[in-house]
Amino acid sequence: MNEDIRIHSWPCSYYLDTSKQWVSGRLSLTPVAIKFTADKTGELLVNFHLSSISEIKKESSNLIFSSLTILEKSTKHWFSSLQPNRNVVFNILEHFWREQLLSSQGAGAEAAALQSTKGKELTGLLTGSQKRLEDTAKVLHYQGEQFDNIMRGLNKIEGDMDVADRLLTELESPSWWPFSSKLWKAPLETKPKETATVSDSKNQEGIVIRIPVIITHRTDSNVKPGKLTLFASGLEISDCNSQVIHRFESKDVDDIRVHTPYEISVRQRFIGKPDTSYRLLSAKMPEVIPILEMQFSKKIQFLEDALGFAGARKSPQVDLGTSIWQAATGLLGGVVQPSSPVGSREGVDNDQVQLQKQAKISQEEAKELKQILQKLKGLALETEAELERQDEALDSITTSVDRATLTIDKQNRRIKKLT
Repeated sequence: MNEDIRIHSWPCSYYLDTSKQWVSGRLSLTPVAIKFTADKTGELLVNFHLSSISEIKKESSNLIFSSLTILEKSTKHWFSSLQPNRNVVFNILEHFWREQLLSSQGAGAEAAALQSTKGKELTGLLTGSQKRLEDTAKVLHYQGEQFDNIMRGLNKIEGDMDVADRLLTELESPSWWPFSSKLWKAPLETKPKETATVSDSKNQEGIVIRIPVIITHRTDSNVKPGKLTLFASGLEISDCNSQVIHRFESKDVDDIRVHTPYEISVRQRFIGKPDTSYRLLSAKMPEVIPILEMQFSKKIQFLEDALGFAGARKSPQVDLGTSIWQAATGLLGGVVQPSSPVGSREGVDNDQVQLQKQAKISQEEAKELKQILQKLKGLALETEAELERQDEALDSITTSVDRATLTIDKQNRRIKKLT
């Protein structure tokens, strides 16, 4: 992620201690830093890392002006005349500051990065890939359950149409036909069970991912902190007390716009009344966008400021998948090769030694990488099998719908003849 990308900027005034005066300009927030640029001179007067902040407070300057103060190491920076208002700027700055401290890129991240080994980098990379694959598996599992519910519904429809066929046959038969009383005995038996099945699958739905967010409703200038929870069936926005503000089912979402890698908007359109729209800002949003893109591929739109993020993320993703499979094949080849005797560790040991030489990693890191790769391979095989099953289910659904359509057309013609 580009650390120079501008997440937000606000017009404001900054108190310049050297000249004892307020200077108008723009306060800017990037993923890792806070900057202030003067309007008249274009000079960068403030530029410090988020991890160097020890406190952010709302204060008053000269007992009149409402201000925002940021304590950076031993220096106190004063900002006033913030637009649209001080609360908006405070909530956003505090959110990114706290997330920076909680993340592995907090205080001392630069020093830690210099000391990290190649093995730790590979472990972090593969662990992230494993998390994304697990999230994908959750979504696919829910979609599979939906396909199963559709199939059960279609089977019930076919049963109902069989009943309708028998009733129509009786109506078409002469009055002297002796078996008419038996044709009426076809009760509907599965309705309560279907309702219970659907509700049970709804209650068993799991959370894909949950992140803290800053929430803006429609075009309101006020913002408030909350949470975004992503389910396989949709997404939910709640406040800090976990009280649900709004839940979007997948079918309710009309479009998702990615404004920046850290900010999205979700909208549901209505005819005759205002749309339901929420704008969500979060330091953790880059982790959610790939999942949203998979779930809402036809509804998500990357705006100009986010196009670079989308392009930079998609191309390495293919290379990442290739490298994972190459590493998994090389690392696990000794286990699955037929030429190696059962129980032999020679192939695996050679692969580990070769991996250590190439990447300069320790033996413990090599073992950890091997375990992650094994999990990745298992998840990938399960995902592939589920996709194949869903393809077969989709073909069956299409066939059943076509068959039901033909049957309904025939029954409509029979009903017209009777009337």
